[in-house]
Amino acid sequence: MAKKILVSGGGGFLGSAIVKRLVKRGDTVCSLSRSFHPELDALGVEQIQCDISDPGPVEKACKGVDAVFHTAAKPGVWGSFMEYYKPNVLGTRNIVAACRRHDVPVLIHTSSPSVIFDGTDMEGVDESYPYPKRFPTHYTRTKAEAEQFVRQKAVSGELCAVILRPHLIWGPGDPHLVPRVIARAKRLVRISKRDNPVDTIYIDDAARAHILAADKLAEKPSLSGNIYFISQDEPIPMWDMINGILDAAGLPPVTKSLPAGVVWFVGAALEAGYRIMGIKKEPPMTRFVAKELSTAHWFDISAAKRDLGYAPSLTIKEGLSRLAQWLENYDGTFIE
Repeated sequence: MAKKILVSGGGGFLGSAIVKRLVKRGDTVCSLSRSFHPELDALGVEQIQCDISDPGPVEKACKGVDAVFHTAAKPGVWGSFMEYYKPNVLGTRNIVAACRRHDVPVLIHTSSPSVIFDGTDMEGVDESYPYPKRFPTHYTRTKAEAEQFVRQKAVSGELCAVILRPHLIWGPGDPHLVPRVIARAKRLVRISKRDNPVDTIYIDDAARAHILAADKLAEKPSLSGNIYFISQDEPIPMWDMINGILDAAGLPPVTKSLPAGVVWFVGAALEAGYRIMGIKKEPPMTRFVAKELSTAHWFDISAAKRDLGYAPSLTIKEGLSRLAQWLENYDGTFIE
């Protein structure tokens, strides 16, 4: 039976992939986004343009829907606290309030494994891993606050929601990881020589996991309040993944390397310089990125397999092959 579904951030990388799957299976979809997206219009998707931190449009958008996928957020590691707080925290609070007001039976909230990142190796950790005592960026702090708010309302029975933590989403159409790697190809330097394994998730599997979660939560409301890591279940050395993306673009691998400590101090110096100069553009290196690139972070997804029936549909190698095919026909420009 077709459903009416709202996707916040429906024009984004993950949001649009979810929208396309929902439309393909016959659901009626509405997208809540800042901008108008012609590709969604072509799919017959209703589009509501608004600032998600404004409660009025959000409240109206949630009326009469069977499920909400909340993917909208401000990503990145640079910017003022309020730039992150408004969309990530206030936006989430508005989504939750609207879902409660209209008794929306299913909410899938997209979070991130970065909410637990403490700068150390995380290898095979599960959802019980604690939040850090201090968050390294405004993004991680605000995403953690939003996640905790959703879970609190779900555990108390005020909301029926599941939280997903996809890690490093990539694939054709990626506006984040892939273009950054390609744009900086000539200047990339490997941080330390260790093979620190990381989890990633291909865009199709990330979208499919979200829809699986919504369907399972509708069948089994007792899942409400649960948090799930989702990935390709195939930890890969960080620099093998980066070199795989470069190879898909027909570019040579990264061969130069610097000690992790040196890169961290370079990041700290650049951050200080950018702040003093009032430069709003993200520095080419930050302390957070230096730590992310030099530590292991992969996760136990057995809970998602057990409760949601999730399993990746392809390997990283297959995903990189699809990425290479897409890049062959890509006629745009990769801008940092």
